[in-house]
Amino acid sequence: MSLVKVKTALDLGLSNLTRVFIYQLGIKTGLNKVKSIKSEIKQGSFFTPYVGSIIHSQCNTQWFDQHVYFGFEKASLKVPNWHQSCLNSELAPSDKPWYLIDDFNNQLGDIKGVWEASRFDWIVGFAQQVVSGDKNTLTKLNFWVTDWIENNPTYSGVNWKCGQEASIRVMHLALAALLLKQTQNTTPALLSLVKAHLKRISPTIMYAVAQDNNHGTSEAAALYIGGSWLVLNGDNDGAKWQKQGLKWLENRANKLIEIDGSFSQYSVNYHRVMLDTYSLTEAWRLKHSLPHFSKLLYVKLEAATKWLFYFTDSKTGDTPNLGANDGARLIPLTNTDYRDFRPSVQLASTLFANKLVYNFSGDFNVPLEWLELKKPSQCVARKVAKDFGDGGYAYLNTTNAALYFNYPMFKFRPSQCDALHIDFWLNDQNVFRDGGTFSYNAGQKYIDYYGGVKSHNTIEFDSHDQMPRLSRFLLGDWLKTTIKKELAFSGSAQQISAGYEDRFGCKHTRAISLEPNFLTIEDIVSGFKQKAVLRFRLIPVDWKLVGSSLVSEFCTINISANISIMRIELTTGFESRYYHQESEIPVLEIEVAEPGTLTTEVKF
Repeated sequence: MSLVKVKTALDLGLSNLTRVFIYQLGIKTGLNKVKSIKSEIKQGSFFTPYVGSIIHSQCNTQWFDQHVYFGFEKASLKVPNWHQSCLNSELAPSDKPWYLIDDFNNQLGDIKGVWEASRFDWIVGFAQQVVSGDKNTLTKLNFWVTDWIENNPTYSGVNWKCGQEASIRVMHLALAALLLKQTQNTTPALLSLVKAHLKRISPTIMYAVAQDNNHGTSEAAALYIGGSWLVLNGDNDGAKWQKQGLKWLENRANKLIEIDGSFSQYSVNYHRVMLDTYSLTEAWRLKHSLPHFSKLLYVKLEAATKWLFYFTDSKTGDTPNLGANDGARLIPLTNTDYRDFRPSVQLASTLFANKLVYNFSGDFNVPLEWLELKKPSQCVARKVAKDFGDGGYAYLNTTNAALYFNYPMFKFRPSQCDALHIDFWLNDQNVFRDGGTFSYNAGQKYIDYYGGVKSHNTIEFDSHDQMPRLSRFLLGDWLKTTIKKELAFSGSAQQISAGYEDRFGCKHTRAISLEPNFLTIEDIVSGFKQKAVLRFRLIPVDWKLVGSSLVSEFCTINISANISIMRIELTTGFESRYYHQESEIPVLEIEVAEPGTLTTEVKF
């Protein structure tokens, strides 16, 4: 295992390891100035009465008479207890400096349950209500912000612990100010609050950068937006933060977004978080006529927008539940469900491609209305089969079907054992599906299950995972694609195949052929000692297993092999479509005990 850790460390990159080491040393010794910063939040209202024109667009009312955590509603009319977890009601420390608080407290459980209300999603909906003519909501908005500050003195308590969480607050404060048209006549109290956050974010951004994920993009955006906000209001201290944020916005887009638009985290939801971050930053830049970003950044963001367009179902807005999913959603301007990605795709396409994705009416147009963006006259081209070779994804489609295929092309750390996973959609419904994440701190069994091979539509060898889990967020022995046949077209069929060999010498090659009304999957397996188990995690409807065929209202699945099949069984598994929410689903398992080829035929 020590060799695995060394190899994984090298895969992470020596520069990133050095950044983390310097950060940890600086916190431990006090050399990092973040331990000595001080800020005083000025007294007074944070937002003043709105004096602009009344806007009658749809508001996000999800927080207006209830609390909404991770996309799920929770009845309450009270101001949140900013230190109480919405997941288990446990209380987090509120009187310690943030750097003395453990990342994962066993009694508290998942720290995200405390952080959720302090992301300030609610402030966006409250600002919309004010702009819609509800003057009383301004009092509520200012009261909630004041209450948060009184209960979260600067740099004490769990809500100051994470630079990304502080950054999300800055972005939502900025969005509220945009809506209320108070970005250039901002109150001293609000400016001091923003400045206190930038002082917290700036000294530790190198730790965020070292993660090669959306922590770096979020913190860069907050520094850029917050820094320029201060400058717009005559505080030239903001210039250094604006410059720092600009540097890392460019750097992160260049490094973490592939030419084909794939993002470093191999996650559909984290892709949305990254893209929303850049969309809000670009909307801010446009509003204040700030200099354009580089051409390369816009090229990368247009590609990232196209990627998310391909992964989003046009009729439902839902997406494959691929990769880690912590329930995050930025720019909460609509009442749409958490799993509707269309508002993000429509906004990003308008900003970075100057094209509409959805040329019909729908709530996905609401962000354009609130941000006063003109609808483009052109539309994007329809989806066709495509191989996203940089990120390791393929998309195949027919009139009523879509298929997503993962194969390992890991330049950055993978978070789940999902190599050669298939997501299959029929008539806009997710028929073969991914398990999701559930929670980052609900116990090892949850981390192992949802992050493991059992939670994906692929092969499990000898009851071991495809890659060993070294820690909560780190897998070792990153897989590599050893065999690949490029996406090809044969008559009406779209075909692609890929394969890998794991650390034990187990080999899996998957060949896929999709044509109208018919899907064929061939799985060639070898190198294992005892057994190989093929799983298909299914949409929760009535399935009937008869011999080697499984039948439902959606399709018929036929299983065959050139070797003896030891077991075909319809079992029960679990999925988490929303963070910390879990439900049962049917799972088809096929077990073999010798090398050979398993063939799955799906008629629909």
